[in-house]
Amino acid sequence: MNTAEHITHADHPHAHGDDCGHVAFPHGDHTDYAHDGHVHRTHEDHVDECVTGGHTVHHNHDHQHGDTCGHLAVRHGDHTDYVHDGHRHAAHEGHWDDH
Repeated sequence: MNTAEHITHADHPHAHGDDCGHVAFPHGDHTDYAHDGHVHRTHEDHVDECVTGGHTVHHNHDHQHGDTCGHLAVRHGDHTDYVHDGHRHAAHEGHWDDH
C-alpha cells in the first residue's frame, strides 16, 4: 500500500470516534470513518481524507467483490470500496486497486 497523502478535510467540525454514528473500519495502522462519500481518518488535531498516493494494484486478488461478497461496501467518491483484511479494494480497469 502506498503512503497516504496528507489532505486535510477543512471545515470538518464533527469529531469521529466510537459513538459518532459513521461506519468505522480498520485500514492499515489506523481507523477510517465513511462519511458522505469521503473516507476520513483522525490525524493529530484535525481530520484528513484517507487517500493513497498513486496507483496500487492489489495483485493475486481472485475474489470478486459485489453485493453478495460479504465484505463491507463503502461509497468513496465516484466508486465503491470493499473493506477486508485492513485494505479497501476498488475495481479499476479489470483488476482491484488497494486504497
